[in-house]
Amino acid sequence: MHRHLVKSALVTGAALAVLCACGTGSGERTSEAHGTKAAVPAPPEKKPVKGLPGMPPVLDPEDVYAADRPGKLSPVVKDFPSRVYVPNTESDTVTVIDPKTYEVIDTIRVGRQPQHVVPSWDLKTLWVNNNRGHTLTPIDPRTGKAGKDVEVHDPYNLYFTPNGRYAVVMASLDRELVFRDPHTMKVKKTVPVSCYGVNHADFSLDGRYFIVSCEFSGELLKVDTEKMEVVGQQRLPFEGAMPQDVKVSPDGKRFYIADMMAHGMWVLDGDTFSEPALMPTGKGCHGLYVGRDSREMYVTNRGEGTISVFDFTQGRLTKKWKLPDGGSPDMGGVSADGKVLWLSGRYDAEVYAVDTRTGIQLARIPVGSGPHGLAVYPQPGRYSLGHTGVFR
Repeated sequence: MHRHLVKSALVTGAALAVLCACGTGSGERTSEAHGTKAAVPAPPEKKPVKGLPGMPPVLDPEDVYAADRPGKLSPVVKDFPSRVYVPNTESDTVTVIDPKTYEVIDTIRVGRQPQHVVPSWDLKTLWVNNNRGHTLTPIDPRTGKAGKDVEVHDPYNLYFTPNGRYAVVMASLDRELVFRDPHTMKVKKTVPVSCYGVNHADFSLDGRYFIVSCEFSGELLKVDTEKMEVVGQQRLPFEGAMPQDVKVSPDGKRFYIADMMAHGMWVLDGDTFSEPALMPTGKGCHGLYVGRDSREMYVTNRGEGTISVFDFTQGRLTKKWKLPDGGSPDMGGVSADGKVLWLSGRYDAEVYAVDTRTGIQLARIPVGSGPHGLAVYPQPGRYSLGHTGVFR
């Protein structure tokens, strides 16, 4: 009888142990084995961006450069030959380079003092900005042939509104922003400005405003795209500031403005347009170019022959590459596959090809005198905002 009670107690204890185990980790493991584990919450949906009327929709609210991935060419340009177009300001020519062979394959005679080669909004034309010749020379990127010059006064630089409705001429010495028809270049509205030397710009994520640098007075403008009006103006907090290129961050929260006299980039909150902070990069900070993965930006330091690499996520500079034998890296662009950074050597009559992974110089190519805003074309993207190739 005693043995029977003991045996019953052992059996009952074992049964309880099994029952208790059903609420422990062993039970959870059994559930996992049968695929009944609680689902991981789905990431919150990205809120769509209410863009400028008529603008193509923003593909990714967290990455304005989402359309610029390696080799992601628009059907409009996919059959265009890959070329590097170099405007030579003192030679009044455009040097054409084959990026596969690093050889000069053509020299195009254009107007006086060509500053930048600018892809049109619809990607079909390259416009050469003949600043002192007061003309734009169209180049057909399919054939590489130049067309008839179009009269445009003081075209130092050229941009396009994100909806493709207007071309915006940066009339530097005229102290004007001139909104024109993007095809005929007929004037639609002229906006006088009180700053001196409007030259570079970039647009907000939603395209509703753009930030403009004023080189000779050390100022910045904020312009309402739809109203075509200056809605903000400030002087940079640095004596002798000389702002140059402008680029918006992938998430659209900051603008970076190169300054060749402050030797660094200004970091600006475009929405509030509050006073920016200076991030030193190197002597003669000049051009800003975003990599194909939207993670890094290449910063040219023209006065010391170097290229700084800025990491957007970390918010800091991570590398600095020095050109062998020095140089004056100025304006340029990234190859369609993202592997090569092409830059003009402003004071050295040459062009540099640099490996974007290692910083190693791949080629150094003699061109005309005073090479400036070269364009690598074609590049990925749905449409062009202008300059040497700012694509969305």
